[in-house]
Amino acid sequence: MPAANGRTLTIAVLGLGEAGGAIARDLAAAGAVVRGYDPVVPAPDGITGTGGEAEAADGAALVLSVNSAHDAAAALDAGAAGVGDGAVWADLNTGSPGLKQKLHAAARERGIRFADVAIMAPVPGRGLRTPMLACGEAADDVARLLNPLGASVEVLPGEPGAAAARKLLRSVFFKGLAAAVVEALEAAKAAGCEPWLRENIVAELTAAGEPTVDRLVSGTHRHAVRRADEMAAATDMLAELDVPPLIAAASRDLLRRLAASRNPAGSGTTDPSRVDH
Repeated sequence: MPAANGRTLTIAVLGLGEAGGAIARDLAAAGAVVRGYDPVVPAPDGITGTGGEAEAADGAALVLSVNSAHDAAAALDAGAAGVGDGAVWADLNTGSPGLKQKLHAAARERGIRFADVAIMAPVPGRGLRTPMLACGEAADDVARLLNPLGASVEVLPGEPGAAAARKLLRSVFFKGLAAAVVEALEAAKAAGCEPWLRENIVAELTAAGEPTVDRLVSGTHRHAVRRADEMAAATDMLAELDVPPLIAAASRDLLRRLAASRNPAGSGTTDPSRVDH
């Protein structure tokens, strides 16, 4: 694909694992010149392999760091020397907003334009089409360069860290939900009623809608005292089944905190006869 200057767009991809490799292959298939580096994974067909981050970044209009949050700062340190004037460093790693802000500061010290990019869905099966959020001074450029190649980059206002925050907030919900389902089914298997609980979970998720969220939030606050006792009993049951009650115990503790905030002096209780689930 031609860049604004009429030359073929060159993109560097640092990290060629499951996510980075899929994105790199799709970029190459869309017509970009892709230069890749990974200390472990060899460059796939269609990707120009390089000997390091700086070599991969050399001549690239856009550098995509898709390694890991643990390696993000080291990748920027190693690759900065190869980033040319006007090029963009986009960090796609799943890191905290604080990490993204530190990366932005490190890039700014080196005169590199930076964007925080959050990958908002699993990459396998989607590749470059995986929805992404981008923020920071170079976010518009990330969208401008990637979207014509088939990407779906939505630009958010705000400093680096805003995109990461949205991804991780969603993770608290979705990964937490998944963990609760896994723990509940493990306990149900130990109790001999896994098929029944699985059907119950499917029915609840299938029937869920916008009112469900309001009901969950308001009910949790309103019935925190009784539900804390209920989850304490559930925690004990899982321990009796030899299933580590990690999610159950966390739910119990959250409910106890909410109950204490509603009744700091221990006065007043939730009506235990009120039915809810």
